[in-house]
Amino acid sequence: MGKPMITALPIIRALAILGVIMVHATSFSSIEMTESPAFYGYTWFNIFFKYGTPTFILLSSLVLFYQYGGQSSLPASRLKRFYTNRLKYILLPYAICSFCYFFMVQITANRDRPWDEAFRSFGREILTGSAYTHLYFVFISLQFYILFPLLLRLCRSPKIQPWMIPIGFILQWGFVIWNNIEWHIVEKGSIALSYMSVYAIGAFFGLRYHQIEPWLNSWRNKELYREYPIYRVWNIILWMSWLAAALLHVHLWYVTRSTGYAYPSLAYEALWNIHTVLSALVLMQIAYWIQRSSHEAIIHKLSRLGELSFGIYLLHPVWLALHRQIPWHNQNEWLYALYILVGYALALGLSWLLVSIAFRKISWSWIALGAPPRENKAEHNRPSMQKDKSVTLAP
Repeated sequence: MGKPMITALPIIRALAILGVIMVHATSFSSIEMTESPAFYGYTWFNIFFKYGTPTFILLSSLVLFYQYGGQSSLPASRLKRFYTNRLKYILLPYAICSFCYFFMVQITANRDRPWDEAFRSFGREILTGSAYTHLYFVFISLQFYILFPLLLRLCRSPKIQPWMIPIGFILQWGFVIWNNIEWHIVEKGSIALSYMSVYAIGAFFGLRYHQIEPWLNSWRNKELYREYPIYRVWNIILWMSWLAAALLHVHLWYVTRSTGYAYPSLAYEALWNIHTVLSALVLMQIAYWIQRSSHEAIIHKLSRLGELSFGIYLLHPVWLALHRQIPWHNQNEWLYALYILVGYALALGLSWLLVSIAFRKISWSWIALGAPPRENKAEHNRPSMQKDKSVTLAP
């Protein structure tokens, strides 16, 4: 019998994909609007919402360790099914999308590049997750899936499990510092070691989910505050730390982008790490709060968005790229803000619409968009967990 499905997960994914699209929609403003009085606002939206991809990474780890962590070993049949599903629903869509984005860039931005040179470049890009700016996430997820059986075996150890999170931070920062001193790998964001702290937190939460779930569900929950008064203290510390880290992260980049002053590179790395890790925890608490609310329509829409988030993640840059072909703002302050808003709405709305239609109407759409969503068989808001044979793959 499989474990109960964590029904808050689609809502967390929805909040994460909203952040991802915001970052991508505002990315050009850091170049185009540095002299604008509203530049701090553009920087705020671009940096504050950088929690999206790390949150997806944490959820991927949490889901796998939650689903498989209670087993003494992975039978060969289940291991085969595990990798078959990842090949079908992750690797194949990654390869197809990588080629499509490579082709799009070649016929637009790189029209003068010879095709033989382009294909040589594509070979390197698909092996490093750099065919387009957002595909690194899928590439590092593939690295994690390859290592997962070994990591699962290690993390089951009673000696290692309590130290998983510190070990994750040590591995990540050992790699970051050594790369800063010696290796100087430019595309280090395509290497899973850059996110080991997030993977470790997700793994720890997955293995001990039933112990941690009450705290995740405690924000603005009077009943749990009465039962566990310490949760209120933990939440105050979490939210204040998160807000401080987020604002410092925004300020750091605002100073750099507006004045050209560069802080030590590890300062950007540290604030990004702290900001995004705390953001993932805050998003999880917000998702549980939404799930407890009586706003059925909001719960349903966010859950549906979360279920489609992997396909939306793969598709949304197309609409941003097309939208940027017609810069109708003419550098006007008010029009530029509207231009960003329209780009965001197009990227989210068209991706959501097309992915929904594709999964309903095209039986083989999983080839390019990943695993189709499950049909909802119960309310999304109560109870917090429902019985199911497996947990939906996180994007």
